Amino acid sequence: MSLSLSENAAKRIAKVVAESGGAALGVRLEVLGGGCSGYSYKFGFADVVESGEDVVVERDGAKLVIDQTSLGMLEGSEVDYNESLMETGFRITNPNAASSCGCGSSFSVKGEG
Repeated sequence: MSLSLSENAAKRIAKVVAESGGAALGVRLEVLGGGCSGYSYKFGFADVVESGEDVVVERDGAKLVIDQTSLGMLEGSEVDYNESLMETGFRITNPNAASSCGCGSSFSVKGEG
């Protein structure tokens, strides 16, 4: 499995998990059907890690949880976190995406469509 977390993403995950008051183990990333380009990314809190179903990517103690189905579409990706005047949020650089929408939260897969 080749998916990485940037230092900024790890720091942000650690911060939001700490702010959850210990209710979350980490952040969950899912790929869902839909969005303006065919698939969309969804971030949420990970309360549990399902053995055999989920993969955990960890950096500096921060945990990103991904289900096996989503992982196939994220192979080789980097999850980053950007904070600027124009944009704040997680950003995924996905080599499997043929195109993405302007907001960066949905994408199409190479070879589809």
